[in-house]
Order: sequence, then C-alpha cells, then structure tokens
Amino acid sequence: MESTLAKLAQQFELPLQSPILIFSLILFIILAAPVLLEKVRTPDIIGLILAGILIGPHGFNILEKSLFVDVFSTIGLLYIMFLAGLELNLIEFKANANRSVVFGIATFAIPFGIGYPVCHYLLGMDVWASLLIASIFATHTLVTYPIASKYGVTKDPSVAITVGGTILTDTGVLVVLAMILGARSGGLTTEFWTHLVVSLLVFIAFMALVVPWLAKRFFERQADKKHSHYIFVLAVVFLSAFLSEVAGLEPIIGAFAAGLALNRQIPNSSALMNRIEYIGNSLFIPFFLISVGMIVDVRVVFDGFTVLLMALALTVTAFAGKYLAAELTQKVFRLKREQRDLIFGLSSAHAAATLAVVIVGYRAGIVDDKVINAIIVIILASCVIASIVTEKAARKLEATTETAQDAARNGSQNDEQILIPLSETTEFENLVRLAVLIREKKSSHPLAVVSVVPNTDEAEDNIALAREMLEEVRFEASAADVELKVMATIDHHPGSGIGRTAREIGADLILMGWPQQTGFVAGFIGNKFGSVLYQTRKTVFLCNLDAPTAKYTGIFVILPPLAEGSEHFDLYWRKIAKLATEHSAPVHLNCTSSAHQAVKESLKRQKLSLTLELSELSDWDDFFIVFRRMSDSDLLILVSAREGEPAHTPYLDQLPLKLEKHFPGLNKILVYP
Repeated sequence: MESTLAKLAQQFELPLQSPILIFSLILFIILAAPVLLEKVRTPDIIGLILAGILIGPHGFNILEKSLFVDVFSTIGLLYIMFLAGLELNLIEFKANANRSVVFGIATFAIPFGIGYPVCHYLLGMDVWASLLIASIFATHTLVTYPIASKYGVTKDPSVAITVGGTILTDTGVLVVLAMILGARSGGLTTEFWTHLVVSLLVFIAFMALVVPWLAKRFFERQADKKHSHYIFVLAVVFLSAFLSEVAGLEPIIGAFAAGLALNRQIPNSSALMNRIEYIGNSLFIPFFLISVGMIVDVRVVFDGFTVLLMALALTVTAFAGKYLAAELTQKVFRLKREQRDLIFGLSSAHAAATLAVVIVGYRAGIVDDKVINAIIVIILASCVIASIVTEKAARKLEATTETAQDAARNGSQNDEQILIPLSETTEFENLVRLAVLIREKKSSHPLAVVSVVPNTDEAEDNIALAREMLEEVRFEASAADVELKVMATIDHHPGSGIGRTAREIGADLILMGWPQQTGFVAGFIGNKFGSVLYQTRKTVFLCNLDAPTAKYTGIFVILPPLAEGSEHFDLYWRKIAKLATEHSAPVHLNCTSSAHQAVKESLKRQKLSLTLELSELSDWDDFFIVFRRMSDSDLLILVSAREGEPAHTPYLDQLPLKLEKHFPGLNKILVYP
C-alpha cells in the first residue's frame, strides 16, 4: 500500500513529467476554462491564456516548457495561420488586395516610426536595440482569429485586409531582423540577398503550382478514402511551414501559404473543412493559447520601477501604433467603426512572432533581461485587450450583417427547407454534398431526403429497402455537421409523390439528380402529369455533377430574356453566389443588359459579394458560343422557365435535350424558378 501511494505521489511531483497526465490536464483546462468564464462574459481566449499563466513555470509550476508542450503549441500557431488562409474568401482577398497592401504598410510603418524614437530617446536604448524593439511593435499574431471565426465574420473585407497585412508586416519584420543581425556581423552581402530572393521565389513557385496540382490529383484518386484527406492536409501544412523556414521566412508564413494553396480545393461547407476546423478549435489552437500564457511572468511587473516604466511605455506605444494604422485604414477606405475595431483587435495581439524576434535579439546580445520582461508584459496585455476588442467588434459586425441581410431578403432564411428526391438512377451523394454547400447556415430545418416508391404489392418492402439505402447518405451530411431527415413515400408516379412531399414540408428548393435513362429529360420537360415541374411551383435545380466538392475554376450562368421577372430571382441567385463563394470562382454571366442590371441589383439587395463578368447574349442562335470559353473544370448553370412564365420560349424546352445529346459529361445545373 505504501509503495502504491509513493508511486502515485511520484507521478504528481511538480512539474508534471508524465505525458499522459500532462495531456489529461490540458484537456480538462480546455474543457473547463470557457465554461467558467462564460458567466462573466469573458472571451474563451483570455481564460486559456490565464490558465497557462497559472499552470506555467512562472505560476504554480505544474507544467514546464518541454518538447511535448512546444510541439503542440507550434502546431496550434501554424493551425491558426493555416485556417486564416483556408477560410479566406479569395474573391474578397483579391478585391481588397490594394487595401491589404495599404494596411500592411501602415501597420508596419506607423508602429515602427513611433517605436524607434520612444526606445532611443525616451528609454535610452542604443540604435540596434531601438530598431529591434520598433520592429517588434510592427509584428502581430492572429491570436484572436478564432473569435472572428466563431462569430462567422471571417468573410468580411476587414478580415481579408488584416490577414493580408499580417503577411506583409511579418515578412517586413523578418527582413529588418535579418538586416540588423547581418549589419552587426557584417553579413549583408550580395550572397545573402541572392540566397534570400532565390529561395523565396522557389518557395512561392512550389506553393502556387505544385501543391494545388498535387492536392487536386490526390482528392480525385482518393475520393473514397475520406480519412486520408485530413492526413494529407496536415502533411501539406507542416511541409509548407518547413520549406518556408528553409527559405528564410517564418513557418507561420508557410502555413498561411498552405491555406491559400488548398483554398480552392476545400469548400468552406464541406465535410473535410468541418473536420479541419473541429480538430483545430477543439485541441491544437487552445493548446497554443495555453502555451502563450506559460511564457508570461506576472512578477516582472513588480520587479522594480524601471521595468514597470519600460513595460508601460512600450505597451502604450504598441497599442497606439496599431490603433493609428487601423484608424488610417478606416478613413482611407471608408470602413465602418466595427470593421476598424475588428482590424485593430486582430492586429494588436503580440505573441509568437514578437517572442521569436525578441529571443533572437536577446541571444545576439542586442537586448537585455529588462527588455525581455517588458515584452512579456506586452504579450499578456495585448492578448487580453485584443480578445476583448475583437469579441465586441465581431459581435456587432455579426448583428449588423444579419440584420441587413434579413432586411434585404424580406424575411429570415432560418426556415429554409431543401428537398432532395432520390432514386436508384441518381447520384444522390453528390446532391447531398451540393445541398450542404448552398444551404443557409442558420436554417433550423434539416435537409429533407425523400424516396418515392411505386404503389404496388411490394410497396412496403420497397419502402424498407429505400430507407436502408437512404441511411448511407447520412454520413456525408453528418460529417459536415448537417442534420438529415430521411423519408420514403408511396405514389403511382415519382413526380406527383415528390410534389406532394414538397408541399407537405413547405420546401423552398428541390434538388434533383440527372438520371442516366435515355430520354428522361424529354419526359421531365413534357410530361405535364408526372413531371415535378407541373406538380409543384417550387424552384427546381436539375443537376448533373461529377463531384460538387471538387473546386470549379469558373461558373458560367446563362439567363434567357425576361428571366429577371421570375418570382424567385433572388433565391436562385443567392444559391449561385454561395456556390461561387465556396469555390472562390468568378461568375461568367451570359444574358441581356437588362438581366445583368437586375442581377447586380439582386446581389446588392442581398449584400452578396461576387466577381461578375458579363458577356452580352441577346441572340439565342449564338448559344453554343458560350461552350467555346468553358473548360472541363467549369460549371454551367442554365436558367430556364416553365410554360406560361414570361421568360418561357419553345427554344428553352429544346436546350436541355441538346445539352443531354452534345454535352453529356458537362457539369451542369438547370434552374426552373
């Protein structure tokens, strides 16, 4: 008994040494910190950082900085930067490229310009120390990015501006650091600059060309091995971070580049994206935040008046520089106050990059212990204040965006209902994937899936068989965190059964597969009794998709004259916009000038951002010219009309038949508003 107690006591000797016990403690902290701080309305991030302070070597010394902790904290930091690149709306990013450059220059130059005279003239540091600390003011780590992600505002232009500026300013700081070290050692030679430029160009070429090609081939050939997709993504992230380090850059830049490289291959609403976010936000990112707290030594604040004065001066300078950069960006580009505050909150947290730079300077003898202690205070203060500012701004921005969109749509989308009719002749898994991509995130209804079986003596057996088959599609939806409602019904004809179900559940949109039976399209268009088109007035998408989760490089939309007069014009354009955003693809619009104007007004009304390219199409004899500009990786969306609608013409009835005959393998969606 005594030996057992002795062994148990040995396991709990501080600091803890058992990897199992360390990991268990971290998991309990990740679980408990948000719950405890929820009552006082404190951001989760602050709770995790404070927990790190308490258990770290400068707190109760429960954990020490070890290889185990360092590995997981490094993974968390890289994961944050990877998610920033992966979740980035490339359309917004390209549209805001100039803004990112302006903000990147401002958030580097202003803190640097303020920091140098404060360090050199006010605090009496030498030139090299002043340059180093001033460059530290310019850095920032996206510690508070998970807060923006939690409130769903990562698609806002202000986030794209900040993320783009982060890459520019951190790269600039690394160049300044290299110049300081090189100048002190006489190493700023032609060979140094040649090596830096060449390695950087090779790294960019690898990330822009090789990684996207490799990812596309891997996802195509390993489409059925879902578990291997996540492992592949992680491998790309850490390989990119390593190659970035080899090129003379920070690993976080490589992780961000990996996110950009895979951005087009992983839709934001896909099951794979859900797995990436789930694991990162549940484990790796909280581990990093705890490790940030472990480096903080609160006692240094009380370690003499000199350290306190230096810490106060440097902290005020750091915040002033970042706020002025955010304020300048708001004034120049006429952003809202919430967007300015979000930019400031995201860019004012100093953590990993700051610590990395100051440690290098400390090892090189440029700064002393007092500066290290002052920087630790900056890290603690900046993480706490940045978390509070980001939380407040993100909450306001979310509320403002939702209110504007609800007003623009003349009603909430919380009650949206999508119906997916399935049969043995349709690729139902692809339909479920498409529905996951285009559904409203805040819809309170699950995806409704129905199978219509003939009213025969075997009807009951067929219903049981249909339900068993439909259960297979639950995995795809559940992996994307989407609820699925599976139904089976009896009817003499599939069309009438689908129409009746659509009316019963109040469906807004029906997604139908494109059966491979010869002549089906003709029956779909012309059979007034059996066709879904004539059994319901719901909007119908007839889809022929090889793999909707594979990224399309372009979406070609063809509108007939008077299409803008349809009742659900806003509805299907909202779905087109969501699909284009998921794929980060431009929309090539082929229509009349009046339809083009109506599309722009619809997008503006719904507060939707889209890269829209117009090609005038007034003569339907030139219809097939559109296909000359399309590639195999493009998607065609042809908007048609039911008989009796203003946009309907006999020629429209023939177009699906021509598509089935001449372009059977083309990825296409026929829209019937």
